[in-house]
Amino acid sequence: MAEGSKIPNIQIRHKQHLLEETKTLEEPRLPGSTLEPQRFPIDERYVNLTVVSIDPSKELTQNELLETGVKHKEFLKDTQTRLEHIWFNKLFSWSHQSQCVPHAVMVSGVPGIGKTTLMKKIVYHWANGELYQRFAFVIFFKFRELNKLGEVSLVEMILQQYPYLKSHIGNILQHPEGLLFIFDGLDEIIHRLDFRSSKICSDPKQRENVGVIVESLVGQSLLMGCSVMITSRPTRLASINTKDFQRMAEIIGFTPRDQLIYFDHFFGNKGLSEKAFHYVQENDTLYTFCYIPSYCWIVCTVLSMCFRAQRTTNKDQLMVSWPKTVTQLFVTFVSNILANHSDKKDLISIGWMAEHGVMNQMTVFDRRHLDSFGVRTDNDLFSCVMMESGRPPNVNYTFLHLTLKEFFAALVHFINYNPERLQKSLDRAESYKDGCCEIFLRFLYGLSDSSTRSMLEFYIGELCAESSRHVIFWIQGKTKDQKRGKSIRGTRDLLKVFYYIHESGNKELVLQCIGLNRDIDFSGITLTTIDCSVLSLLLEHCGETESLNLNRCNIQNKGLRKLVPALHTIRSLR
Repeated sequence: MAEGSKIPNIQIRHKQHLLEETKTLEEPRLPGSTLEPQRFPIDERYVNLTVVSIDPSKELTQNELLETGVKHKEFLKDTQTRLEHIWFNKLFSWSHQSQCVPHAVMVSGVPGIGKTTLMKKIVYHWANGELYQRFAFVIFFKFRELNKLGEVSLVEMILQQYPYLKSHIGNILQHPEGLLFIFDGLDEIIHRLDFRSSKICSDPKQRENVGVIVESLVGQSLLMGCSVMITSRPTRLASINTKDFQRMAEIIGFTPRDQLIYFDHFFGNKGLSEKAFHYVQENDTLYTFCYIPSYCWIVCTVLSMCFRAQRTTNKDQLMVSWPKTVTQLFVTFVSNILANHSDKKDLISIGWMAEHGVMNQMTVFDRRHLDSFGVRTDNDLFSCVMMESGRPPNVNYTFLHLTLKEFFAALVHFINYNPERLQKSLDRAESYKDGCCEIFLRFLYGLSDSSTRSMLEFYIGELCAESSRHVIFWIQGKTKDQKRGKSIRGTRDLLKVFYYIHESGNKELVLQCIGLNRDIDFSGITLTTIDCSVLSLLLEHCGETESLNLNRCNIQNKGLRKLVPALHTIRSLR
């Protein structure tokens, strides 16, 4: 067949195009630096990510970053865990879960965990002939770039992305068993997409909205025999029907060994990387999110700043000023941006847009959002904290890191205090039962500490102490209901409050919220190592506690060790 004989040639061109698109990984430029973002060969910079099989029916019970962290620890500590490890080259191999070779795979993961990077890695290794060679063509889409499309056919979608396939597209689509479609970022799609729709598409030239086309590919009414892989945040999976996916997998990030490899790559100096990694490992609060690659980048960036400052400062004095909480980490990170770009008006505009994003669970912004909040793109502050994607006029904007969005959302309440607005945000944040605003609330309490705020005040002026009093008064109300005379019955909600108090670093607040000589009962509630660390520090600030009940808390040995410093303050321990 004359046309078919041309397929190998167009396949070579397609692979060359994809190699060019995926051969490098980019790291953002350092805060306060005039250097452009750095690019590295993907095979030189890529660090392995742990991928596991998951049960899609399990509900999120807390913030997705924290829940993934718990899952990550469970995987590491138990070789018999229900979390089956899947190598990324086996995603389309036989699935014990569905008892078949999958044609539709869902890969979930929290923001910054490396979903897009993993997809780039897969595409790169397919294009260089090392992976998934049973597929003749891999077609890679990002949902955020498909958002601006109205009604469109599958053929039009492909040719808009890969116009050089035009004269061959008919022949390519005649062999669907040789096609792999990758769609990155399901949580960013604006079209309705839940895989329950009765509306289907069966013709590649039939025009529908993007959601219908993707559902039809997954459901096999369109191009029966093709394979599809989609990435998403865990929170998005709760609202869709995943029965058409024969494999559900989740990226749970770096193992401790992979984290150290990442630190080695970043610092390029074994001594510095080991010193930085040891510092973070010794601090449970900072170490909490180190399974996330983008968080590791922020940690390494901040500690590299500390190392640079250390050369000109007394070593012992400086060690005291190194970040000890996640809020202090982000304060240091943002301070280095503001050292060169400290226009308060721009900071407020970005802050209110971030706050809107947190309250409405948005990760992607477009021109309309920027205009409505007065956010300008022609300044260095914007380029240091936001990333652009897509091609004009369909450009999208995301924060450099999800947690940076939550930090700016909290910070703006201290720069531009409005009691009604802050109260509304506190109430709304608490109303979300999946914990999506938990990190935002931690930042509010972290910024309530005057010493933590002081580093920022050097660049943007005094931050509002009224905001601090407001959030402290609110948290006092949260603990009042937990107290019954001289006893406190612990719950998961109370543990969240303990985290907020711990992030504030306010010893007086500990006494106001928990009090002296109380009986504290957490029996029956599973406590992780970091839970024990936070509980221990708070108990130390309480002076002497009458009794602490930790019966049936499933505390591991490391958690018990974290409690040791507080044991001398407890008269009776169960």
